[in-house]
Amino acid sequence: MDTDHHAVSDRADRVEHVQHGHGHQGHAGRVTWAMAAQATLHCLTGCAIGEVLGMVIGTSLGLHNAGTVVLSVALAFVFGYALTMRGVLRAGLPFNQALKVALAADTVSIAVMEIIDNTVMVTVPGAMDAGISSALFWVSLAGSLAIAFVLTTPINRWLMGKGKGHAVVHAYH
Repeated sequence: MDTDHHAVSDRADRVEHVQHGHGHQGHAGRVTWAMAAQATLHCLTGCAIGEVLGMVIGTSLGLHNAGTVVLSVALAFVFGYALTMRGVLRAGLPFNQALKVALAADTVSIAVMEIIDNTVMVTVPGAMDAGISSALFWVSLAGSLAIAFVLTTPINRWLMGKGKGHAVVHAYH
């Protein structure tokens, strides 16, 4: 058998394994801080892309703070789910199932991050009104994402220990 055939066969076996409810979500095991940090960093990547894009677009268009936050949150979810789906689709899952995995893996983590980083942005005096050419805007945004990472990592560790959150994606690695 050639290497390509083995890869396709292995991918099909993983998909079959997960489709029949035998994914890793039931096999939580010991979750390290490093594992939780890696999962949170993965989630933060999608959140940060959406958050930064939303803040830049909303601020540049002069949207009200509420409109900018809504746009940022929506884009954070879109990019967060898209990054997870990219890997799961590569593992061979159909789109609908990949979407379900992304929703299960990332919803809590993205929601927590968005609550934290948008709360920081809104509460830092002048940050939302500073404009994209201001150091206050960028320092506040970077700080809000860093705080979100630190506060979300323990939540992700707990979720992964329960076989939830990012743990459901491990069946596809």
